[in-house]
Amino acid sequence: MRRSTIVIAAAALAVGLGALIWWDAQVRTARHSAVPDLDAAERVTAGRPIYDLHCAACHGVRLEGQSDWRDRLPSGRLPAPPHDDSGHTWHHPLEVLFAITKHGLVPPYAPQGYQSDMPAFADRLSDEDIWNVLAYIRSRWSDRVRSTHDELQRRHAAQSGG
Repeated sequence: MRRSTIVIAAAALAVGLGALIWWDAQVRTARHSAVPDLDAAERVTAGRPIYDLHCAACHGVRLEGQSDWRDRLPSGRLPAPPHDDSGHTWHHPLEVLFAITKHGLVPPYAPQGYQSDMPAFADRLSDEDIWNVLAYIRSRWSDRVRSTHDELQRRHAAQSGG
């Protein structure tokens, strides 16, 4: 009888610990997925050197992207798009931009097996660094594009319950 009691107690402890780990992961994910204020000057200022170091080589010092960015390279991959008004970055909700920067172009943001030169930055940049880069990119958009993106962001938040 004692052995079965110990086994049941150990199983209950394992289930409880698993539930606690799952709950903690959910809380952390929710906390990190909330979009911070990207208009904060300190975010924009902090984002520029990170962009210059990790993004400018492909997306351009002036966010202009690579030439002929809509045309596939001989490898079949697409060149890096611009992040300025001429590109499509501002057509996407901030959560999508964050996820692509952190995890790369993987499902659900690209088809399964999609080949891209866009690396995942999860192992190189903190979540704060990524938000700061996005703040810097956003700060370079025209008032018209920023306003259009703000409306897209409001609609996205309403649809996703956030």
